[in-house]
Amino acid sequence: MSILSAENLSLSYGEKVLFNKISFTINQEKTGLIGLNGTGKSTLLKVIAGIEKSYEGEIKASDKITIEYLPQDPDFQDDTTVIEQIFKSDTPIIKAIRDYEDVLYQISKYPNNEELQRKLTGLIEKIDRMNGWDLESQIKTILTKLGITEFDKNMSHFSGGQRKRIALASSLLNSCDLLILDEPTNHLDNEMIDWLETYLKARKGALIMITHDRYFLDRVSDRIFELSNGDLFSYDGNYSYYMEKKLERTDLDSARAKKLENLYKKELAWMRRGAKARTTKQKARIQRFDTIKENLDQTASNELEISSAFTRLGKKIIEIHEVSKSYGENKVIDSFSYTFQRTDRIGIIGKNGAGKSTLLNLITQKIKPDLGKIEVGDTVKIGYFSQESEDLKPEMRAIDYVKETAEFVTDTQGRKITVSKMMENFLFTPAEQYTMISKLSGGEKRRLFLLKILMNSPNVLVLDEPTNDLDIDTLKVLENYIDEFSGPVIAVSHDRYFLDRISNKIFVFGEGGLITQHTGNYFDYINESKTTVSEQSSSDKIESATPRTARKKNKLSFKEQLEYDSLHEDMVSLEQQIAILDLELSKNSTDFVKLQELAIEKETLENKLLEKLEREEYLNELIRSFNN
Repeated sequence: MSILSAENLSLSYGEKVLFNKISFTINQEKTGLIGLNGTGKSTLLKVIAGIEKSYEGEIKASDKITIEYLPQDPDFQDDTTVIEQIFKSDTPIIKAIRDYEDVLYQISKYPNNEELQRKLTGLIEKIDRMNGWDLESQIKTILTKLGITEFDKNMSHFSGGQRKRIALASSLLNSCDLLILDEPTNHLDNEMIDWLETYLKARKGALIMITHDRYFLDRVSDRIFELSNGDLFSYDGNYSYYMEKKLERTDLDSARAKKLENLYKKELAWMRRGAKARTTKQKARIQRFDTIKENLDQTASNELEISSAFTRLGKKIIEIHEVSKSYGENKVIDSFSYTFQRTDRIGIIGKNGAGKSTLLNLITQKIKPDLGKIEVGDTVKIGYFSQESEDLKPEMRAIDYVKETAEFVTDTQGRKITVSKMMENFLFTPAEQYTMISKLSGGEKRRLFLLKILMNSPNVLVLDEPTNDLDIDTLKVLENYIDEFSGPVIAVSHDRYFLDRISNKIFVFGEGGLITQHTGNYFDYINESKTTVSEQSSSDKIESATPRTARKKNKLSFKEQLEYDSLHEDMVSLEQQIAILDLELSKNSTDFVKLQELAIEKETLENKLLEKLEREEYLNELIRSFNN
């Protein structure tokens, strides 16, 4: 069912065309809106929400339609409480719950006030009649899931990130036909993002959102809008489907499009591998899987080689010795030690406020530890991409801002790369390079700030929430840059895809300042955590149900051994069937009905093969554990 339709929408700011005669329909589905920073994504959401009026064209929607809109930077009244901020409307049930919360707060101050007690009794009866308790419970559950537990506290006491989460809760709680979210995952930790993903997938009603979180897009969206060069392209599928179709329409005659095409090929290969495949540590298995899944010609173009700037890095990099840091009684880092290696790609995760940014500030020596010491090698040159960009000079051209740092950089092969070439690699066209900074969007300014840091030729890269405010294409460029980077990379991020893509170690901030270290990327850590919990649960059950003298399993069962012996033959058979289908696909390249049938059949076989690969890895792990 159609919720809203737009016909021939056009909007320009000065000479910059954001969209030009675009038309679309929003139905009862979940839509992700993507595109480069500065293309007009947030403006389009404002148009749909009825906030931005200076457009040409027509938007049609029923008078009865209700829209809830979460901007990137919500407005707040500092003198209101969390609950008051949540309830912006004045429906009877919301007003009753708001009054109930207010009376409860007053009773906490004046517990013997009989008038307040009478009011409370009356409000309880009123909410009973309206069946309103479920709503109150839902409010507090969602706020708690988003890390907000002080419901009666004034908004002035909360940080910017906490305020954004309160605004998100308000948007989720207010019933509407169309929910519009602009970067909802910003300022959420990984647990919160997992919860929000589940919540939105289960939510009924239309949704359109901007987000850079590719796993989030892939799992929540069933439609993708891409805003590019004033046009809007629609894809009836999730992010993986969009990646595939995006390659089909890439303009190969454009040099910039060739660069993007190569980025998309790498991204599609990674998405196709799937989260399960990334949880393994067996190189042969991954290579085997790549051989099956890779349908794209990776040798077609080497034009997008993001050569990283290079400054010599000595043996001693950064050594942390028994470092502790507290803020008042809150200990955020407790006796942490680590020696950084040249090949480290460290992802740092933990709840908001756990101390992740504090660790980065200690490493970059912006603050000092309470106890312990940090030693930095003489050759170390840190590039620190903090959450707050430096003040940019609005009347300076973008290229001149970068040239303040250097006219060129030298890569790992000793080649000199000009500012203009580096800017092109980071998706600034020649025309955009000479744009005044004042005309850049917030995301474009962040991209420019990142580029200036990299032009300083760092040999240690420190990134604090780098995915905030950067578009997906820029993140692909950054990930490719990190692939080529010759020194350690340390990144705090809530973006699961980014952590999965770049990390070979994960630092996890726990309670009381404890930092645990895990080898592998983000999904290796998640898989390890699930296995540990499962093993602990199984161990507890066995211990309670069997005597302590029970013998431990030390070999595969008969059934497992039969399965293990047949796995190789089964996988070879599946690979042969997939190879035959590949030939059929190439023969039927113009028969779209047949292509669809073959593609579905191939996907089914690949899923079966993936299950066999997962099972093989599991049984191999069992055998290794028995041998040990």
